[in-house]
Amino acid sequence: MGNYDVIVVGAGPAGLLAAGRAAELGAKVLILEKMSQPGRKLLITGKGRCNITNNSGISDFITHVYPNGRFLKSAFSQFYSNDIISLLEKYGLESTLERGGRYFPTSNKASDVLKAILKWVNELKVEIRNGHRVEKLIVKDKVIQGIQANGQKYMAGNIILATGGCSYPATGSNGDGFDLARQLGHTIEKVRPALVPLITDGDVAQKLQGLNLKNVKAVVWANGKKTGDAFGEMLFTHFGLSGPIILTLSRMVVDELRKNNKVEITVDLKPALDEQKLDRRLLRDLNEHGKKKIVNIFRLWLPASMIPVFIELLELDPEKEGHQVSSKERKQIRYLLKNMRFRITGNRSFKEAIITAGGVSSKEISSKTMESKLIEGLYFAGEMIDLDAETGGYNLQIAYSTGWVAGNSCMKN
Repeated sequence: MGNYDVIVVGAGPAGLLAAGRAAELGAKVLILEKMSQPGRKLLITGKGRCNITNNSGISDFITHVYPNGRFLKSAFSQFYSNDIISLLEKYGLESTLERGGRYFPTSNKASDVLKAILKWVNELKVEIRNGHRVEKLIVKDKVIQGIQANGQKYMAGNIILATGGCSYPATGSNGDGFDLARQLGHTIEKVRPALVPLITDGDVAQKLQGLNLKNVKAVVWANGKKTGDAFGEMLFTHFGLSGPIILTLSRMVVDELRKNNKVEITVDLKPALDEQKLDRRLLRDLNEHGKKKIVNIFRLWLPASMIPVFIELLELDPEKEGHQVSSKERKQIRYLLKNMRFRITGNRSFKEAIITAGGVSSKEISSKTMESKLIEGLYFAGEMIDLDAETGGYNLQIAYSTGWVAGNSCMKN
């Protein structure tokens, strides 16, 4: 049995920031991590490169956060992207600003980000115990007293839950923290995968497997009504659709599927051209290359691997020459280039979801301190809170900011 000022559950980015800040303010801090090493999930972020944060201004940033980005205004005013970049720099990590306001380590190694954070935490004499699974929180008269892990009791007047969500469960985030919060009376908003690849009906995506498209526009339709769109890059897979814009739209898709709505995604392969301009271009190309086979003319419009799939969808004779294409066929080509349609039948599991939507209701957490409104001395940080964001470094910044504020508040309250 040990006595501490602060015990943090979970050694991900939120937990490490919380522990480091509390220790900076003089707290005796213990981190309990159930995995064999800290920061497992951080190591796989950004495909192993780690998109550290985003340099958007606060008001723009919160528009990328769901369901209530405004909850983060106070936290961001206390600790923001410039603060994490400065902290990492102080501990030897150089970062590079890339397109879309995204910061990455100059070394392109997520492990270097973790090393820098651990250097800071270790310098502050934070005790980290790996392989410790928390079984229950000890509470008396709605005031936190301590924690039980691996059959042992650890006492502290401040407990910070930063166990992550349910995404990538192999890294340790399997929803344990939600059970702990629920036991103490907290509302857990429906937990579901976000930033997750989507499963499509039919075999068109399969036939295009591995093809990466840039500068396209994807539109989500629920029961025939447009509910959102995104412009950028996407990828075809053996099960359906993935890539940045699909992941961004997936939160909306998952929610529509949960309502049993019919969900489709149309892909506009020529978003820079409106219908008239595209029609003029098709007409020009068909006239200029009138004696060529249509299968060869398509190379002017599409990546090579898409051509046979397109021709099959249009039921065109690939041997037909350009001057033989009728206006009706040209209209069908134009329509498909602007509206390649996929019926969405589901989403991949938490194993492939970058982030978790849902979690502890933000209505039951103080936005200024991250303290529970139900249990004194209990704090939440990171993915446990019902907040999730688009790709681009936004989710990690939420983890740093809420973690730092929780650690700061423990010692200030």
